Order: sequence, then C-alpha cells, then structure tokens
Amino acid sequence: MSDGTATIRTRKFMTNRLLCRKQMMVDVLHPGKATLAKTDVRDKLARMYKTTPDVIFCFGFKTNFGGGKTTGFALIYDSLDLAKKFEPKHRLARHGLYEKPKGSRKQRKEKKNRVKKVRGTAKAKVGTGKK
Repeated sequence: MSDGTATIRTRKFMTNRLLCRKQMMVDVLHPGKATLAKTDVRDKLARMYKTTPDVIFCFGFKTNFGGGKTTGFALIYDSLDLAKKFEPKHRLARHGLYEKPKGSRKQRKEKKNRVKKVRGTAKAKVGTGKK
C-alpha cells in the first residue's frame, strides 16, 4: 500500500481468536520524509484490511537510525465493543474512548482507607459518598 512516498507493509500477521482481533507488525517505509502519523497509518491499514479506523490500534513505533523506515505494532479488533473490553485504558484514552476518573491523589487514598474499614457489599456504598 503506497501513498506518495510512504509505503506500509505488514508482517508476522496473526489472527487471535481468543481476543477477537488480528495482530501484526507494521513496517512504514518513508525515505526522505518524516515519520508518518499514527492516524495516517490507521487509515491506510483500514483500507488494506477493509475495516474502519476506529477499531485499529497502532503503537510501539520505532524509527530506524538514519530514518526511512519505522516499525511498530497494530491490532485490528472485530468490533469497537471488543476493543473496549480488551484494550488497556491508556490506549483507549489515546483514541478518546476512555476518560480517567477525576480526583486528587489524597481523595483516592482517603477513599481506599474508608473502604478498608467495611466488609462485603457495603464497600460499594462507601465509595459513592459519605457514610
């Protein structure tokens, strides 16, 4: 798949049925140009594998010394719900699919210590508000 002077090749392709995804190494050849943005890589992979870019997660890109070639990893999930189920929160946050809960470190620690003092199903009630 080439677009201008950037070419994308996939290797070590594997279908992971347990996690409902396709996983592969991605080689981006871009001689004389800067590294391609991950959004561009996602769009090109979506065209190659006939899917939408929102279910593709690209990460771990390293550019070879001297430039010209970048290698990374890509995951293509069968659906967005499965991606939300299996992908780590930090990668979902990069796509805007997950927002970290607000609250300071002190508030989190105080809540943790309140929860330690109760047993069983009461733990859920302690976390929502005051006792």
